[in-house]
Amino acid sequence: MSARPSSIASIYADKPNHYFGGARPDIVARLQTGPDGAILELGCGAGGTGKAAIAAGKAGRYVGIELDRDAAALASEVLSDVLVGDVQELDLAPLQDSFDALIISEVLEHLTDPWTTLSLLVKCLKPGGRVFASSPNIAHWMVLKELFFGRFAYADVGVMDRTHLRWFTPESYREMFEGAGVEVERVRPLVALRWKARVINALTGSRFQHLFIVQTMIEGRRR
Repeated sequence: MSARPSSIASIYADKPNHYFGGARPDIVARLQTGPDGAILELGCGAGGTGKAAIAAGKAGRYVGIELDRDAAALASEVLSDVLVGDVQELDLAPLQDSFDALIISEVLEHLTDPWTTLSLLVKCLKPGGRVFASSPNIAHWMVLKELFFGRFAYADVGVMDRTHLRWFTPESYREMFEGAGVEVERVRPLVALRWKARVINALTGSRFQHLFIVQTMIEGRRR
């Protein structure tokens, strides 16, 4: 299945191949699906996460959505199906109520309207279907320090990746998922806090944890 070439696809033309080649073994480990499970992934890249999920016996059907055609071609060799194009332009109606889990790894911040898109993706889950998603945190102290000095410099990777169109704090990320029909069960740092941050976090009752989270990880289920 495919869509017309996306109007925003060209902004990824300079990204290196490894940008689309990552896998998320941490998410695969937390999947509660079995060999008959159906999983949908937004931004599947070259299919690394899906390949790992299938190999681990956690999916019998794994459908990816990918903007980059070269990465999608690689993913199609290891996944059940790949929808090629900008998810905001794809017709997701045929996928409604079909999947046991939805994976969205570092993608929503690249969309012009992540709120509407997320709502449509959540509808692709069966009631109670699991959601795993992560995104950079704009409230990290290093970003705030740059803003304090009047700097808002884009970069090739990281929180300030120049292909990002939206930014989220852990709280606003949670709110977006709740508004899309997800019962959010857990909001946490994608990577464990370093020891200094853990000490400060403990002394302040986690009130300033958002300052130390580089990437926000959310887990939940469709209501």
